[in-house]
Amino acid sequence: MVPNGSLGEYQTLTDEERARVVRTAVEAAGDGARVMPGVAAYGSAASRRWAEQAAEAGCGSVLLLPPNAYRADRAAVRAHYAEVAAAGLPVVAYNNPHDTKVDLTPALLAELHATGHIVAVKEFSGDVRRGYEIAELAPELDLLIGADDVLLELALAGAVGWVAGYPNAFPVSCAELYHAAVAGDLEHALPLYRALHPLLRWDSRTEFVQSIKLSMDIAGRTGGPCRPPRSPLDGAVAADVRAATEKAVADGRR
Repeated sequence: MVPNGSLGEYQTLTDEERARVVRTAVEAAGDGARVMPGVAAYGSAASRRWAEQAAEAGCGSVLLLPPNAYRADRAAVRAHYAEVAAAGLPVVAYNNPHDTKVDLTPALLAELHATGHIVAVKEFSGDVRRGYEIAELAPELDLLIGADDVLLELALAGAVGWVAGYPNAFPVSCAELYHAAVAGDLEHALPLYRALHPLLRWDSRTEFVQSIKLSMDIAGRTGGPCRPPRSPLDGAVAADVRAATEKAVADGRR
């Protein structure tokens, strides 16, 4: 379970709400080791405090973006991950150069792993070629699929996990897809991937929070409203998401 990520709209939560989300996730999981909260913040000190809160709540690891208030250089990135790793929990790096403007390249990830500051990476660059380079430069670094619409490609490249968006709406079908993909069962995985891709690709678009929540509502899983400045979908985007979701429901996706 990965609470307080982008889909959790962690940026819009109060400190009390954010801490309560973590505690609630641990309670719901029944095993804190299975909970990996996002601990992103504008400053390294704040991220470390959230990592310490996660440890106090019984979480097993944390997910950490690089500094995201400015385009941090390599030295700043290294210092950031070192500071948060000092809280004592395993750190999973989150590479999202589109939004943070900081690219955790395979070489930089290998360096962070070699120093013991990260154990895995949620790879959201969209460049599936990186899966192979990461494996070459840091073979012990776990690769986690970070974007729904490259699931199959990164699974075949050796990913061992998926930090996912659309399983919130269709958990059974997405789990089926993931397990087939990592097993290399293309006969099973590829048709399902094609069927779900009209939805999965929304995970990589600006409106992904609203899109996934709308799909959850349609699928009967209560996505609920977004917090400002995100506003409800309307027009063509809402129509596209609704049509793809309703087709998935009609096709028996769960």
